[in-house]
Amino acid sequence: MKVLNFGSLNMDYVYDVPHFVQPGETISSSSRSVFAGGKGLNQSVALAKAGAETYHAGCVGYDGDILKEILADAGVNTEYILEEKNEQSGHTIIQVEPNGQNCIIVFGGTNHRIMREQGGNTLENFSRGDFLLLQNEINGLDYLIREAHMRGLRIVLNPSPIDESIAALPLSYVEFFIVNEIEGMQLAQTKEIEEIIPRLAGRYPQAKIVLTLGIDGARYYDGEREFQQPAYPVEAIDTTAAGDTFLGYFIAGMAKGIETQQTLKIAARASSITVAHKGAADSIPTLDEVLARGL
Repeated sequence: MKVLNFGSLNMDYVYDVPHFVQPGETISSSSRSVFAGGKGLNQSVALAKAGAETYHAGCVGYDGDILKEILADAGVNTEYILEEKNEQSGHTIIQVEPNGQNCIIVFGGTNHRIMREQGGNTLENFSRGDFLLLQNEINGLDYLIREAHMRGLRIVLNPSPIDESIAALPLSYVEFFIVNEIEGMQLAQTKEIEEIIPRLAGRYPQAKIVLTLGIDGARYYDGEREFQQPAYPVEAIDTTAAGDTFLGYFIAGMAKGIETQQTLKIAARASSITVAHKGAADSIPTLDEVLARGL
């Protein structure tokens, strides 16, 4: 099965600062790093490195060639990424304090220039049983979900960043919800982690739910089976893209027909490798690297 990721494409500008800048203040940064990012890009890289037949759709601006190159280098098909030559691609400005805390400004840029025509034309190239992966960093989710459902695609939603717009989507068409505890609590309208899966399952009985919990691993529920997957212990250096790696590896396993429990183990091991390295897309391992570590 093919996986189409209709997702964001960002450049991340990361500044190491002594403290977060205050109103009216000017401070110096000790270093600046530039990374390719966006949840969409990270998840496509993870999907491709996990061995899935991966296609990325989205939109970049005049500065987006490097984003397409990074996807292509990872094995992602980029033919459905449009270019707006008079617009700027999405980007983030990230301040990082010495203790690792960060604050982030996101500029959506061309990630918010997804038109219905692009969505419809792209979906025409995919068939019943293929996967559509979505996050909440582009516009047009309502249309994409409805069109994909009509065409028989299997819809995966990672509602990140979570906001009130998610509740207005046709969520009954979603087959896989992949959420962390913050997204899960807001989507399930609860303040208790233990209530996330029961509430989501009650509201969306057709769905399979994957709840990622950082160092506490992940939980899976599909209405009949429930699995708990521990995290693999590792000294974390940078947690950026850990969740995206887990998601990409999990959906790749589903697309390839790998048994669910085995897929969870592979995804957890891949995520543990990601957090042991700096960066986002660059830190995502290949399937051979994952299997070499053992499960």
